[in-house]
Amino acid sequence: MRHRLVVTFTTLIVLMIAALAVPLGVAYASHRTNRLLLDRRADATRFAELADQAAREGDRTALTAEVTRYAELYGAAIQVKSRDGTNLVDAGDMSVATAPGVRLALSGQTTEDLPTISPFGPDQVLIAEPAGRDAQLSGVVLLLAPTTQARADVSLVWAGLALGALVALGYSVLAARGLARWILRPVTELDRTTQAIAEGHLDARANPGVGPTELRRLEERFNAMADAVSTTLDRQRAFVADASHELRTPLTVLSLRLENLEPHLKDEGSMEFEEALAEVDRLAGLVEDLLALARVEAGAVTQQLDTVTALEPRLAGWREVYSAKNLTLDVDLGRDDATVPEAAARVADIALDNAQKFVPPGGTVTVTLEDGVLRIADDGPGLPEEERGQALGRFWRAGTHANVPGSGLGLAIAAELARACGATLSLEANRPRGLVVELRLAQPYPDL
Repeated sequence: MRHRLVVTFTTLIVLMIAALAVPLGVAYASHRTNRLLLDRRADATRFAELADQAAREGDRTALTAEVTRYAELYGAAIQVKSRDGTNLVDAGDMSVATAPGVRLALSGQTTEDLPTISPFGPDQVLIAEPAGRDAQLSGVVLLLAPTTQARADVSLVWAGLALGALVALGYSVLAARGLARWILRPVTELDRTTQAIAEGHLDARANPGVGPTELRRLEERFNAMADAVSTTLDRQRAFVADASHELRTPLTVLSLRLENLEPHLKDEGSMEFEEALAEVDRLAGLVEDLLALARVEAGAVTQQLDTVTALEPRLAGWREVYSAKNLTLDVDLGRDDATVPEAAARVADIALDNAQKFVPPGGTVTVTLEDGVLRIADDGPGLPEEERGQALGRFWRAGTHANVPGSGLGLAIAAELARACGATLSLEANRPRGLVVELRLAQPYPDL
């Protein structure tokens, strides 16, 4: 956009400079041509008077001397012809066709126009002047004058105009760039702000300080819109967090009361009692997941770095769970001095919890940490490619896993945790089968 504005402004400026410089150059060339014509026609008129005087007196001595000196002094060529075309006086090299000039002068007319002088020519101009008065023409004076000085003057003026135009163009381009930058500053600011918001920095705002009034007003309205959206999101998160928090106590009380009712139930109601208690537990788990998700979205997660040595005990706690289900858990975290964000351990917990639900007995789950990438790979049933793209959404459940316990929020929480610590979470296919949960840190941490 900025490039197009600069090109447009520069084109308009070039046209404006050309509209000023070209007519000025042409006008000066025409002026210099007319001045040359007047000067040389005055000389030709002087020679015509001498030629007429010589024709009346029959003595061409003064005319010949004057013509010769003039030709030597100015490098011109002069011919004085009689009415029948005979050369009476000749000085210099008359190297152009003179017939049109002779006819013009014999008709009693003098040269009124010359070709416009430019740096590229013509090198010489021919001026014809009749000798004699009225109908008593005694001859013709032809003056072939060089245009060296006139062309030099025109070249100098044109060069000055060209230099002035280049200087004006240079300053104009700088002004066009500044103007384009000033116009697009609010757009650039909005682009930077929208990118920051898209990356999760919801507190980013545009700075409406520079630019056209209309675009500054757009920035102010964008900021107002962003404030409104941010406030709405904060209220939604606060509602989810508050609702989840407030529901924990009633659900706990409900669970206790159900357990207290168990001794008073008859045998035929025991199955329904177990199902009700399971539903209460599932609801309690869902509330806990919603509360955890609200906290993560609100930024209430630690960003401190833990060493791998501190991470291993958390993973070791899963070995008993996996052993009870006849599953193998292999852990290879690399060097003990490597560091990872604390959120990575929570992502690993979520991935391991999912894996122990879906991997059949006898399966293996491998946890590795290498080059800033934490991978939890299993050899379970895995997910098709189209479902892997949906699995990070909230409350998503695969159709084949509808009966597996869970709220469908685990991977959504993991994705928010990854975003909070500047990492990227993705689901990949394992080979030959299974699923890989891959947490790629945004940058290599120290000592990693």
